[in-house]
Amino acid sequence: MSRPRPRRFVVGLLGGIASGKSTLAAELAACGAEVVDADALAHLCLERPDIRGRVKARFGAEVLAADGSIDRKALAAVAFADAGDRRDLEAIVHPCVRRQIEARLAARGPALLVLDVPLLEESGLAEVCDATIFLEAPLRARLARAASRGWSAQELRRREASQTPPEAKKARADFVVRNEGPRARLRLAARRLHADLLDRARAPRER
Repeated sequence: MSRPRPRRFVVGLLGGIASGKSTLAAELAACGAEVVDADALAHLCLERPDIRGRVKARFGAEVLAADGSIDRKALAAVAFADAGDRRDLEAIVHPCVRRQIEARLAARGPALLVLDVPLLEESGLAEVCDATIFLEAPLRARLARAASRGWSAQELRRREASQTPPEAKKARADFVVRNEGPRARLRLAARRLHADLLDRARAPRER
């Protein structure tokens, strides 16, 4: 007897900044999952003339590159320096990102849909997830990844302060994956996780 066809199962990724969530998402994609990358969607939204105009009007021409596009590094430096500025930027960009995510949620696709959304809980998108995964990584590894992006330890902590604390995310997660050591270890964990998630997707829905 053939196994039942899996229903579309939505999984959210949680973790501290620079824990390697995008790497885990890529490994799950290699297993056949569809990944929604909120950061990539935000970049696309910032390219829209209407949103670019609103960003310029709110933050000034200093956040624009020479070609008139948004200089994301300059914008982040301004927005993350002040909580009010950050909220204003989110009010401009997040509705566009949310619409793109909702469209992906409504579309047909692979059985497993992974949401790689930095503000998954803060945005309320955790509520649409069938399961959540917390990716745990040692602070030294996260600091090293942050440094490769040009961030100081202070910058990482400042950005993380605007999010739900990692310990709280971990406590609410359905799965916890440790990201330490070579990528091959995370790849193996992703394969096992993908199989477990498909089994959950095949399980009858609770009434």
